[in-house]
Amino acid sequence: MTETSQSRVSIAKLIFIPSLITLGVTVLRVVGELQHWPNALFNPAPGGPGSIIGITWLVLIFGVYFALKLARAGETPPGAGRVIGYALLGLVVVFAGGFLGFGIAAAFPGKIVIGLVLIAVGIFVPFLGWKALARVLLAYAFAARIPVVILMYFAMRGNWGTHYDVIPPEFPQDMDFWTKYIQFGVVPQLVMWIAFTTGVGSLLGGIALALTRRSKAQSPLPA
Repeated sequence: MTETSQSRVSIAKLIFIPSLITLGVTVLRVVGELQHWPNALFNPAPGGPGSIIGITWLVLIFGVYFALKLARAGETPPGAGRVIGYALLGLVVVFAGGFLGFGIAAAFPGKIVIGLVLIAVGIFVPFLGWKALARVLLAYAFAARIPVVILMYFAMRGNWGTHYDVIPPEFPQDMDFWTKYIQFGVVPQLVMWIAFTTGVGSLLGGIALALTRRSKAQSPLPA
């Protein structure tokens, strides 16, 4: 079944509960860090690596959830392999942009801008695989990350000592507020993490779709 031109599913309704859950996890995360709860659960280090409580993990769950909900509503793509393939391609573009803009030591004019443009392009590559799913993931990504951007503004203003405002030690610690906020708050949240959500969410959604179709194909026909 080809993808329908008119969506039968309300994106706002589909992402409403997941967005509330995500907001709840964000609130729990900042409270846990401010209260100095266990680092394994609420890591306050720059970037918060490995923290069990965090919204990044939710992309793995909601990518599958959105895909299955869309499939049940008839919003199916031409093939699961196409969804997976374009999701992987999008992630490759995103990682290439990250490596070019921030990973290599060589400096050249427009290096960071080119890297960010590639990452932004990577956001939309999964649309070529399953437009309906990518649209939902994009909407969810902004619903998840805009509150974080707002939270980071206040965290950086108040120097809360959480991963929302602490920057890596290799960067100048005395940079002005707006440079810090845009470089470590706005750009990562509204470009990089958006790309991660559409790419990884589409990948997991495509895998879930493939497994579901395989399971149905292997089910014995009724007598």
